[in-house]
Amino acid sequence: MPPNFEVAPYERSDESIVDQAAFPLHLRRFRADLCHIPLNAVPLWMPKPYVVTVHDMSSLLFGELPAKRRRLRLYQFQRGLERAARVIAVSNATRRDIEDLFGTRPEKICRIYNAPDPRFLDQSGPDAEHRQRLLERYQINLPFLLYVGTIRPQKNIPRLVEAFAVLRGDLERDPQYRDLRLIIIGDEISRHPAVRRTVIQTRMQQYVRFLGFVPFETLRIFYAAAAAFVFPSRYEGFGLPPLEAMASGTPVVTSNISSLPEVAGSAALLVNPENVFEIAKGIREVLTNVTLRSALIQQGHQQARRFSWEATAREVLEIYREVGEGRPASGLRSQT
Repeated sequence: MPPNFEVAPYERSDESIVDQAAFPLHLRRFRADLCHIPLNAVPLWMPKPYVVTVHDMSSLLFGELPAKRRRLRLYQFQRGLERAARVIAVSNATRRDIEDLFGTRPEKICRIYNAPDPRFLDQSGPDAEHRQRLLERYQINLPFLLYVGTIRPQKNIPRLVEAFAVLRGDLERDPQYRDLRLIIIGDEISRHPAVRRTVIQTRMQQYVRFLGFVPFETLRIFYAAAAAFVFPSRYEGFGLPPLEAMASGTPVVTSNISSLPEVAGSAALLVNPENVFEIAKGIREVLTNVTLRSALIQQGHQQARRFSWEATAREVLEIYREVGEGRPASGLRSQT
């Protein structure tokens, strides 16, 4: 961290009810003018003033918590938003969710976008020989489709696998794509029996690979080498992976719901994530329509550059100033 930062570790776990008071006591030692909680977990006795960032509502909308714990989570979430000086939402879709679920005043919510890691925008990455060696090390053959992210219910991985099975049937005589594979990076299949069952039922065991987490430079190579990036999520607070793929020069197929149309703009082919055949059709179009493919790659580079962490930081800093000076909430604008 830069020299103007001071690290002050909180040694306890944050999962006990005791921490609803213990962590605020820890913070009071610093007599801060303002605190920023960067995720949806504000302690009940959080000292004011504070700003909270809401990245998504998936834990409430798709979580599998027991009813009692879910009610407690809802109460904590709502109380945290009510007492906050400002609420940062990472997309208009997340902003609407906050308003609809909790009735938070619109002018109190500031939309500020996330951004892809700028290293994805650096086109001077590994050369072709290095890429080939890495793919061989992972025993990956071209061509392949890529998904990057966790395997949670809202991520829609079973439908992605089903769509891939349909697509392989459609392309079985295609000289370029008859050996198409699907690579899933970011989670282990052993933790998700429903996904494993889908792979077995569709007889795709030979063609679907789950690689778990990989180092950043390896991830960059997979993005750049993929024939297409497919992200049929049913819910995203923002949705960074499609932007990372666009920055890497890979055409994107993603969902037409939640925050994804907002983030992807016209630089991706949007499909209904509930319809397996529409997902398969969208992927096939991106693979085989040369004109569309070229346009998506070009527009993807431009779209990824519309989002900047520097612009995000400046807007967050303006919120700090606004709260610190006691100015009224203005429903802050965002980049782009």
